[in-house]
Amino acid sequence: MDARLQQYEDKMKKAYEFLETDYAAIRAGRANPHVLDKLRVNYYGTPTPIQQAGNVTVPEARVLQIAPWEKSLLKEIEKAILTSDIGINPTNDGNVIRLVFPELTEERRKDLVKEIKKKAEDGKVAVRNIRKDGNNALKKLAKTEISEDEIKQLEEQLQKLTDKFVKDIDALMETKSKEIMKV
Repeated sequence: MDARLQQYEDKMKKAYEFLETDYAAIRAGRANPHVLDKLRVNYYGTPTPIQQAGNVTVPEARVLQIAPWEKSLLKEIEKAILTSDIGINPTNDGNVIRLVFPELTEERRKDLVKEIKKKAEDGKVAVRNIRKDGNNALKKLAKTEISEDEIKQLEEQLQKLTDKFVKDIDALMETKSKEIMKV
C-alpha cells in the first residue's frame, strides 16, 4: 500500500471501530457491561464512567451487577441509570445495584435490527466520504507532483480499500443482526 493512502486507511479503520463500539452498546437480551459505557456518575465532582466507580459483573445471563467502590456512590449510579436511555430499572439492595435484562420481544428485535442497519449505512457513508476526500487530494497531486498513471493506480487502491471496509461493515452488521434475532 502506498504511504500516501495510509491516512485514509486509518480514517476508514476508525469509522469501522466506531461502529463496532456503537454495536457493543446495543443490548441483545443478554446482560452486556458495554451498555453502561456511555454512562457517567458524579464521583467527587468529576463525571466518571460507571466501570471506574465500581465492579461490574454478569452473575447470570440476563443480570448485570454493579458493586460500587464506595456505598455513597449507590444513589449516583442508580440516578445515572434511571436518567439514561437503557430502559431498565435498577434494583438497589444497599450494597449492589442489579439490572435485570428482560427478554426482547419480536417487535423490539426487528426495531434493533433496523437501527443496526441504519448505523451500518452511516458507517459506509463515512467510509465513502473518506474515499472522496482521498480522490480529491489525489487530483490536487496530479496537477503538480505525480503522473496520470500513478493517480489511476492510487485511485484503484483507494477503491479496493473502500470495498474492503464496506464489506467488513456488512459482515459486522450481519453478525450483530443474527445475534439480535437469535431467541
